[in-house]
Amino acid sequence: MKKNLRNYLLISAGYWAFTLTDGALRMLVVLFFHQLGYSPFEVAMLFIFYEFFGIVTNLVGGWIAARVGLNVTLHFGMALQIVALLMLIVPTEWLSIVYVMVAQALSGVAKDLNKMSAKASIKTLLSHPEDKQLFKWVAILTGSKNALKGAGFFLGALLLQLAGFQSALLILAAGLLLVLIITFVLLPKAVGKAKNKPKFTQIFSNIASVNWLSAARFFLFGARDIWFVVALPVFLYESLHWSFSEVGAFIALWIIGYGFVQASTPALLRQHHPNGKSVQILAYLLAGVPAAIALALMQPWNPTAVIIIGLFVFGVIFAINSAVHSYLILAYSEQDKVALNVGFYYMANAGGRLTGTVLSGVIYQISGLVACLWVSASFVLIAGLLAIKLKND
Repeated sequence: MKKNLRNYLLISAGYWAFTLTDGALRMLVVLFFHQLGYSPFEVAMLFIFYEFFGIVTNLVGGWIAARVGLNVTLHFGMALQIVALLMLIVPTEWLSIVYVMVAQALSGVAKDLNKMSAKASIKTLLSHPEDKQLFKWVAILTGSKNALKGAGFFLGALLLQLAGFQSALLILAAGLLLVLIITFVLLPKAVGKAKNKPKFTQIFSNIASVNWLSAARFFLFGARDIWFVVALPVFLYESLHWSFSEVGAFIALWIIGYGFVQASTPALLRQHHPNGKSVQILAYLLAGVPAAIALALMQPWNPTAVIIIGLFVFGVIFAINSAVHSYLILAYSEQDKVALNVGFYYMANAGGRLTGTVLSGVIYQISGLVACLWVSASFVLIAGLLAIKLKND
């Protein structure tokens, strides 16, 4: 058990370091390209390839990891992120939209390779009877990742202010390279490697609960990003007249708080063993939140208070939803196929995020934030209905 705990901490350290650079890079791109005159919607579009290639990566990444080992895909993801960071250290006139989108595509591939590898590795470190420990370890890893992503937003803004765009990228790349070397040397080389080499046709799961949970995940994360990615920041800036720094700080703090709730989910559920019924109940609770925010914004109430209170409630319930999902995908998977199932599941996650990102810009531009919130509520409701098919044992 001590060896497994050591490996878990090493995997977590690699995931944490990557997440810091991922959050920092996103904030660097948002702020720097805003300074270059890009509109908020144009900045959001820079991340389309980031999300799209996450879908492709998760589709084949689990299959690759099962053949070569999660250790390999974990570190290849880190190396690819270093390349993405270094790609942006070029003269400003080279930073065309297409060039930046390509760099973000590499970063998207890197992120999903790293995430899939880190989360799937946990299953391989625990035997089946240790389900309670599995829930705890997954919740801590997932929650700490999101808290650190929020911290990465702060780090990116701070480095941009103190060191400038190119120096900030160099600092991030050097730090991640150091962590890559340490974890590569210390982690066992066969982590997550399947005993039998899976065929490519096995990338699609034959476990019904994995497929239904993946479908629910698509709509859950689509629901968040429909109003969170483009619509919310633009609404805060244009309608509530917040400054860019205030918008960035608010969203970063929300993500940090969201991460802490995720990590605390096992304690919040008071040792309740999550199952398919848990996913349904949590989804139905969550669906009411964006609907309530939409109704409140249609009243002559203070919109700032409505957004802050609504986001707080949404964040708590969404974080618990996400933590339970992340546990169940591992619980439903056999150890020898965990990389395949996790890759397939996060393909659905990335698809939901891509769909949500596009709809966020389109719906907001056509009908505003309230319309985004109604569509978000409908997406969560669909996620709850899909969860009816999940196992309850």
